[in-house]
Amino acid sequence: MKRLLDIVVSLGVLVFLSPVLLITAIAIKLNSKGPVIFKQRRLGLGGKEFDIYKFRSMVQNAEHTGSGVYSGKGDARVTAVGRIIRATSIDELPQALNMLKGDMSLIGPRPPLTYHPWPINEYTAEQKRMFDVRPGITGWAQVHGRKDVEWHKRIELNVWYVDHVSLLLDMKIFFMTIFKVATNADNQNIGETLVKK
Repeated sequence: MKRLLDIVVSLGVLVFLSPVLLITAIAIKLNSKGPVIFKQRRLGLGGKEFDIYKFRSMVQNAEHTGSGVYSGKGDARVTAVGRIIRATSIDELPQALNMLKGDMSLIGPRPPLTYHPWPINEYTAEQKRMFDVRPGITGWAQVHGRKDVEWHKRIELNVWYVDHVSLLLDMKIFFMTIFKVATNADNQNIGETLVKK
């Protein structure tokens, strides 16, 4: 049922929000050089790698300059259009393609980078349990601090979700996410979120 809902939601986003997707793509292209879609390797179900899709919100090759993958307040690498789509979370909409492909679910642990907070082989057996479900566009950790939560705590929250996953919990997370996005709460990295195993 969860997979069926993911397919329905992803198709709905791609069809009904197609004008938003098109306008965003044009705005990004007119605002700065580089591709419209930003791809990044992440860890998914079973710890397998996949490419996550986002609208590009920073200058081209931004990861190789400045503070790397982190973008704090006033980061000059974030484009004018990027600031808008980040504040509204529009930059996440291309992940509907990830949902349609089966890489991701609407609700689940956010997929970490392949090398951060640490490589897959350095996760403990308990921490690896977060990979027992498909990663999500939003999840339990995101509605409990989003970008301002230490990594070990994020993983604990993700594992808790795996142990308690249900339709009712997913609905709760969904509506809590809507509130977070509407208020733009916890949507700013405060430097590098602490990494502690």
